[in-house]
Amino acid sequence: MSIQSLLHGIDQLSKSVGHAFAWCIVILTLGTSYEVFVRYVLNNPTSWAFDMSYILYGGLFLMSGAYALSRGAHVRGDVFYRIMPPRVQGSLELVLYVIFFFPGVIALMYAGWSYGIESMRINEVSVNSPVGVPIWQLKMIIPAAGALLALQGVAEMLRCIVCIRTGEWPERLHDVEELNLAIVKQVEKERQMGHDEGLPGEAK
Repeated sequence: MSIQSLLHGIDQLSKSVGHAFAWCIVILTLGTSYEVFVRYVLNNPTSWAFDMSYILYGGLFLMSGAYALSRGAHVRGDVFYRIMPPRVQGSLELVLYVIFFFPGVIALMYAGWSYGIESMRINEVSVNSPVGVPIWQLKMIIPAAGALLALQGVAEMLRCIVCIRTGEWPERLHDVEELNLAIVKQVEKERQMGHDEGLPGEAK
């Protein structure tokens, strides 16, 4: 298996998990809308809406981290980074992953596992409502999210090594893009096509 295939395989896993948990947004929207309707129209609020909202949002937030990392979507201060040569970028990122990223992710997995196991052992439920919604499932997601982040972090380190060796960043999987980026790319493509079409006439 080539390095590029391995990178795309890890990216695809992060993408699939991120897309699956993105459905939490739909469920969260429907549940919140229902709660607003019964609370303010029927004057009969639910006892589970608050728990549902933070469980779904927490699951979405945790399990989408690796997907965001694979797309380079996390917030970063790249004022100087963006003007550096690719090899310098790769070297800098590799050092930062070793010093900051992996210690934090390993701590997340270790502490999250203990936290989740203890919650599952006592069958922990929410104290925010009389319903007693189970919340240990959410806490067990913490080490799973850490493991997925660690796997994606390995892929990012491999990208750094490839970039240091070749001077170019390896290609990433194509996926959904911000609308403004898609528009800019389309404009650039049309501009380039217009330029290429004008070349024969200019030669004459």
